[in-house]
Amino acid sequence: MRFQNVHLERAAHVLPDEVVTSLELEERLAPVYDALRLRPGRIELMSGITERRFWEKGTRPSEAAARAGARALAEADFDRTRIGCLISASVCRDFMEPATAAFVHRALELPPSCAAFDLSNACLGAVNAMGVVAGMIERREIEAGLVVAGETGRPLVEETVASLLNAPTPSRGDVKRAFASLTIGSGAAAVLLVHADLARSSDKLLGGVTRAATHHNELCRGDVAPGRGRPLMETDSEALLNAGRELAGETWSAFLEELAWSPGDVDRIVTHQVGVAHRRAVLGALGLDPALDFPTVERLGNIGSVSLPLSFSMARDEGFIADGDRVAMLGIGSGLFCQMLAVSC
Repeated sequence: MRFQNVHLERAAHVLPDEVVTSLELEERLAPVYDALRLRPGRIELMSGITERRFWEKGTRPSEAAARAGARALAEADFDRTRIGCLISASVCRDFMEPATAAFVHRALELPPSCAAFDLSNACLGAVNAMGVVAGMIERREIEAGLVVAGETGRPLVEETVASLLNAPTPSRGDVKRAFASLTIGSGAAAVLLVHADLARSSDKLLGGVTRAATHHNELCRGDVAPGRGRPLMETDSEALLNAGRELAGETWSAFLEELAWSPGDVDRIVTHQVGVAHRRAVLGALGLDPALDFPTVERLGNIGSVSLPLSFSMARDEGFIADGDRVAMLGIGSGLFCQMLAVSC
């Protein structure tokens, strides 16, 4: 992918107020920990995550996504009647049908001419959606598009805790497979992309590459818990880390070639953040200085598709990413899929 006329006009994010620490989750799991002789502090030790946030109970993904979308439009002072496409890209969704995008479209009062649909690809959804919208803008099919994602991690974490507590004889293997689910948090993000003719932002989306390694599709699988109607996920975290590191390395080489960049051309990095060990392993495999990255996972957990755009929004707002910086967005999701995008600020 190469783009000549696409600007990242505004990235915005919204965070829930409720903070839940890793120690609080482990206090609830005390019967399991005691039975297996596990010490509290395991989640933080293995992932680096001290806390995550949850929306108020009953909050739908579309509500969170619409709040982020409204913020992006307001902060950019952009005329929403010019939005030609809305994509809702979160893992979480309001219903199986209709698309979660339908509820965001209505909440944001977007015009009837604005197409809207869901794009689901695990944690990579928002990055994929940015590529789709950018392509539409580059081809002049639309002049502006909005990508939104709202993740509601509470149901998955609650069901994971319940399943471990209700297991007749929980094993260390059960805890290991459930570990990734206990790192999940909530949040919302939105990215407004526009044609250069409308842009007021200096942030230009230059292009990127995508790679797949679908022979690893068994390493992380989520479904609905039988008879309970809530999500439940099993993950081989160690194998996923190793496979993700290998795929990221292959994608990084292709990314640098596509953009005609060298590693030294990259001023800042924004990544999808799973945990401290994963971040360290991926950046190490790519030969990148961790000081170039903007970490959020320690205090927000893994927020699915929201993680990367939210981290970019926070980094831009806090001045970590400045005008003139060349930014590499490093996205990865179970499946496995990897997509990297380049932004010139």
